[in-house]
Amino acid sequence: MTFASVNFGGFIARQFGHDVTVNLLPTTDLADADVEDALGRAVAVINPLLDVLWWTDPLGLKRQTPPTAVSRVLNAADIPGTLAWDDMSIDDRIDWWVWRVGALNTIAVAFPGVLGVIGRRLPIQDLLGFANQAIVLCAVARELGVTDHRRQARMLAAVLCGRDLSVVVHDPGESLNISLTPKGIVSAVWKLVGVLDAIGDELEKRPHPRAPFRYVAMLPAIGVVASYLGEIGALSRAAKRGRKWIEQQKPPS
Repeated sequence: MTFASVNFGGFIARQFGHDVTVNLLPTTDLADADVEDALGRAVAVINPLLDVLWWTDPLGLKRQTPPTAVSRVLNAADIPGTLAWDDMSIDDRIDWWVWRVGALNTIAVAFPGVLGVIGRRLPIQDLLGFANQAIVLCAVARELGVTDHRRQARMLAAVLCGRDLSVVVHDPGESLNISLTPKGIVSAVWKLVGVLDAIGDELEKRPHPRAPFRYVAMLPAIGVVASYLGEIGALSRAAKRGRKWIEQQKPPS
């Protein structure tokens, strides 16, 4: 009996106890220009998303003085744009993006772990994991004063793809106008996933969970817990690498 499963444009056939990988599609190495183009379009989606989280305050509650009950809750949660946010250090702000926003998004990244080893074979986990790390890395860059989309795209290429895009080939894509509604935000995130899907195997180069978490993640059900813990650790490492990359780009004083 022959067993086959879809695996990144090909399939793995099990026959006589051995795995044989059969490619259904030709493999193509993406040029730096292709990766830069996709990441440029990605940051053009990510930054408006971050703007929504930062600036959205339709009722003027974030900076209300004297504080009301609602504004106290927002300050206690250290929401960007609040008075409490103003008093936070750069380190604390970066930690907020990693351990609040990133940690929440990681739930979706880790969800395929419910399926155990089958979930690990699905390309969706690397796609969502890459998108989550890209969002947090752009937030880290902004906290460090890097708002230029080209530099952000170069940082993503260096940290997540291991590529040096020091020579800019493409102009970054135009920023989106995102509706300040749940539907508008979901639509923007879906567009981001579609943009990143274009770079294919580059998604696998992102920081991944460490080996112990990957092994336990192969088990059904409990694999989702190990997957979550592993992914949040990988996200934290990605954020640190992004910060290091930015600091290394600064001219010597």
